[in-house]
Amino acid sequence: MTEPYFFDEATIHVSGGQGGNGCVSFRREKYVPFGGPNGGNGGAGGNVYLVTSRHLNTLIQFQRQQHFRAESGVHGQGKGMQGRSGKDLLVPVPTGTVVRDSRTGEVVADLVQDGQKVLVARGGRGGRGNAAFASPTNQAPRVYEKGEPGESRQLKLELKLIADVGIVGAPNAGKSTLLAAVSAARPKIASYPFTTLSPNLGVVTLGDETLVLADIPGLIEGAHAGAGLGIKFLRHIERTRLLIHLLDGAAPDPLHDLDAINEELALFSAELEQKPQVVALNKMDLPQAQALWPVVEAAMRERGLPVFAVSAVTGEGTRELLHAVLERVKQMPSEPAPLTGSRVFRPAEDEDAFQILKEGDHYRVRGRRVERIASMTDWQNREAAARFQRILKAMGVFEALEAAGVQVGDVVFVGQRELEWQ
Repeated sequence: MTEPYFFDEATIHVSGGQGGNGCVSFRREKYVPFGGPNGGNGGAGGNVYLVTSRHLNTLIQFQRQQHFRAESGVHGQGKGMQGRSGKDLLVPVPTGTVVRDSRTGEVVADLVQDGQKVLVARGGRGGRGNAAFASPTNQAPRVYEKGEPGESRQLKLELKLIADVGIVGAPNAGKSTLLAAVSAARPKIASYPFTTLSPNLGVVTLGDETLVLADIPGLIEGAHAGAGLGIKFLRHIERTRLLIHLLDGAAPDPLHDLDAINEELALFSAELEQKPQVVALNKMDLPQAQALWPVVEAAMRERGLPVFAVSAVTGEGTRELLHAVLERVKQMPSEPAPLTGSRVFRPAEDEDAFQILKEGDHYRVRGRRVERIASMTDWQNREAAARFQRILKAMGVFEALEAAGVQVGDVVFVGQRELEWQ
């Protein structure tokens, strides 16, 4: 039976709901021949949130669905009735998910706690109805705003398993056998390289206390550069607080394997190089391992590393190993540290700021407020189009375009709207 693939990367597209349109309406009642405007505002679009769930352990659900859009807001109605806001969309992800912006690579969130919630796409504002535009000089406005489009972005999700202890070692060192011997986990086990194609988690009970162990697929020289299967799973070791480095007692030179794998950890990241280790020589039920034990023990004592002789098959030495690991883990921070150094903080963007760009034979106006107003303007409504031009003039956009050299007949883009300069 083929072992299922472990999905620990995914790319998704998220979009906030569009805001509802405002309404053009006037009060119409008996004996009130000239009722004022009473068009209601549209509702705001729903937001998209990622929420962690301990019931998920892979990103496989995103192989079936990659696009997520929150509900749009309801349009406003007459009699001043405001449209209902769209419902927020909650997208469940496994605990331990790192969320990055696909375009910039920046870390959006590092989700390490069950139930953690992060906003990833905002819904658009609802458009205002004509009642909002009434003034002493314009008592019967027929202008309204369309709903603002919701924020859209592409996100890259990376899953890093959260475990207290990671079991690392060369292929066939017996990592899966050890995990099966000390926990209720039942990984696939065989005597050929790369039997384990995905990390396995197991919970070990020691009295009233528990440890979560992760069996990381075998690492080989060159793993940090993509050799073997290790590069796919090295990230999962970053979450662990301690490593059990399992040596193959039947290997020709287990000390060489130890040094080679430690070098791969160091080349992958400085954090892995500094992560504390406990060394265990496995397969002590074999004469070859028993003959190697004095050499391995002396070498580890010289390096100042705790070392244990174990047999995952018979259980020899496994309880002593786990109790020692538990004591070490209890002295370390109890929660995995979120990523540091990757998150970028920027000052709040000036709503009214804009810039004029010359793109080939046309011009483009970029700016948060000006692009939002363009998207919310009903261009079929002459009064609404005239209002948009008044706003641009007041903001100084006209003056800036003229300074940039715009001529009559030139095309000017504002957001998705193409306009001709007159």
